[in-house]
Amino acid sequence: MSGQFGLLREKRFAPFFVTQFLGAFNDNLFKNALVVLLTFQAAQWTTLPAELLANLAAGVFILPFFLFSATAGQLADKYDKASLARLVKVLEMAIMAIAGAGFFLHSLTVLMTALFLLGLHSTLFGPVKYAILPQHLQADELVGGNALIEAGTFVAILIGTLAGGLLAGSVEHPAWIALGGFCVAVAGYFTSRGIPAAPAPEPGLTVNLNPFSETCRNITFARQNRTVFLSILGISWFWLYGAMFLAQFPVYAKNVLGGGEMVVTLLLAVFTVGIGIGSLLCERMSGKQVEIGLVPFGSIGLTLFGLDLCFASPVGLVGTTAHELGALLTLPAVWHVLFDLLMLGMFGGFFIVPLYALVQSRSEAGHRARIIAANNILNALFMVVGALGAAAALGAGMSIPALFGVAALLNAAVAVYIYGLVPEFLLRFIAWLLVKAVYRLRREGIEQIPLNGPAVLVANHVSFADAVILLGASPRPIRFVMDHRIFQTPVLGFIFRHSGAIPIASAKDDPALMEKAFAEVSTALANGELVGIFPEGNITRDGELQPFRPGIARILAANPVPVVPMALSGLWGSFFSRIDGEAMKTPFRRGMFSHIVLRVGTPLAADAATLPVLHERVLALRGGLK
Repeated sequence: MSGQFGLLREKRFAPFFVTQFLGAFNDNLFKNALVVLLTFQAAQWTTLPAELLANLAAGVFILPFFLFSATAGQLADKYDKASLARLVKVLEMAIMAIAGAGFFLHSLTVLMTALFLLGLHSTLFGPVKYAILPQHLQADELVGGNALIEAGTFVAILIGTLAGGLLAGSVEHPAWIALGGFCVAVAGYFTSRGIPAAPAPEPGLTVNLNPFSETCRNITFARQNRTVFLSILGISWFWLYGAMFLAQFPVYAKNVLGGGEMVVTLLLAVFTVGIGIGSLLCERMSGKQVEIGLVPFGSIGLTLFGLDLCFASPVGLVGTTAHELGALLTLPAVWHVLFDLLMLGMFGGFFIVPLYALVQSRSEAGHRARIIAANNILNALFMVVGALGAAAALGAGMSIPALFGVAALLNAAVAVYIYGLVPEFLLRFIAWLLVKAVYRLRREGIEQIPLNGPAVLVANHVSFADAVILLGASPRPIRFVMDHRIFQTPVLGFIFRHSGAIPIASAKDDPALMEKAFAEVSTALANGELVGIFPEGNITRDGELQPFRPGIARILAANPVPVVPMALSGLWGSFFSRIDGEAMKTPFRRGMFSHIVLRVGTPLAADAATLPVLHERVLALRGGLK
């Protein structure tokens, strides 16, 4: 994982990382300190009950996300994001000054105003936070950068929450809380000055101050790319799911585990560490590319360990007094709960990091920040709905472990729904599993596959797994042109039908299907998609590269798009090849984890991509290893 940690030494990333870390830390320091004060000293501030004040504070903090996210997205698309980050830090210092005045004046109204403004600070920084990453990071650094941001954010939340509680309970005068927050804001401002320029993609944009019409417009931008919009819904669901678990920790620690404040802190810490580990592992597990195959993997873990937490939650631990943390840690049942929370956090990292990276990489640069703003609005909406739903369920008598179980089942239902709408997630998961469980794939030149626009990918055909491997290796979906008979194979047929593969037959077998295939290829390329071709026509029976058929020439004559030659090496002799005359006959013929290589060559212009040239390029890329 040295690659992603190396970013912390880069000026294009490190100042921004520290700035956002300090911002998240400060938000939670002040918010939790205020909640603790209002919980334990409510009578000194107001006649309202402490429970109402805690929920009021949460609502005041999240309200700006609904009111100002649309405007924040416009500002981040119109102005330099580094300059905006510095202005937001200046605002943060002013907010802490207002909070200090609230403590000195002993005014709950002023303190709530400061909390509202702190929510505004987070709202303004949100689109900058995620839209700036694609401007400063390379494509193969995007997953690692997002992983560090997510891990750092959750660690900042944890430390800020703990620091806020400690400050609220230890300082003689609460104004010290505001002073501490002001110092953090000053540090954040100085680190923000090191953020490199991030020029505006739409400097001529006219800012629409109407939050309602602009919110609708931002959501419209997000909906233009179905995969991006459903990824945003997936992110929002994760925040609902995660926030619901986090919100129950205090009562769960008290009423299920029979512990006190230290147990709450432990639960939060374990969950946070899990998210950090999962986020940081994403880069290694995805091979430094945006691997959305990890998303179904993450959702499976979120469901399984959510259900396990439901059934593993102990009974009979609650007594007349809270148990000491050390005493609880002697119980296997408590360790089981901690393990489930660690795994929930870890699989949450697998789920959330690829989704953020996908939204950034596939959003149009001109309104990327506004799409991030739409994401933030939906995140806030889902969290509010989740909180209301959890409150209603608990109010109706449902236990907290049962609530965890219901949430886990709902997570499974949401996952099935999203993957049904966008099969690419599930297909990439299958491809990722195949590559990880059966092969060890090394990619060379994968950056030659264009990230935007149409292209034809030309590869050798060694085994029945070729297309699945290429699907898993490519940063974009590929529509393969494939022999219609492969669609009759149970598993592979399912994969290729749902990946949008184009069935083709020879003119002798089915001339109508052949013409339909060429027409569909032209449509796909006109729509800016990638089309994959195995020009040999069939899987090799001797491991050698066969002559290329003229179908590729017909495609390029009708669609003069770039051609990307590529070659797979090391698959000959594997279970899916025809080395014994018939494929898939001898399991584990080469053992487990066979090493294979995918090499991608420099794209060719359509007029230069003749059959002899393509054959020569693919053969050279394959090398001596079949």
